[in-house]
Amino acid sequence: MAHYLFNFSGDRGAVATLLRAKMWGIGSDERHRDALVPGDLILIYLAPPERAFVGRAELSSAVRVWMPPENYPGDSPSGVLLSHVEEWDPPVPMDVVVARIDPAGVNPYVQANRAGFRAGVVRISSHEYETVLAVNRETPRNPSQPNE
Repeated sequence: MAHYLFNFSGDRGAVATLLRAKMWGIGSDERHRDALVPGDLILIYLAPPERAFVGRAELSSAVRVWMPPENYPGDSPSGVLLSHVEEWDPPVPMDVVVARIDPAGVNPYVQANRAGFRAGVVRISSHEYETVLAVNRETPRNPSQPNE
């Protein structure tokens, strides 16, 4: 099992639509496209200006071409199916996570990604994944939204 961050440049409503459909488009040029397998764990990251984690999920398929009856709610011709999807409200700010992962601000990789990610699929460590989950658990929820 691997851990990934799915980076989304767009509004939160579009992310929510994808998560509720339990589908995520993966471009043909994504570096980790062929490595994604069922059981991998992912975090959903909303790119600047939001700069926050808005959910998590588990992959229930490898990358595949969408079939017509699936009605993917985006424009990618291929992607993955998701299971165990959680939407987080409020989101987990990237700055809070970075401060936990690299409190001294000395890891150049972590600091370079503080402003955002260039790729749509980013491999992360289990420690980074678990740190985001820990921050999410500590974040006060809206009354209608459970922590997990």
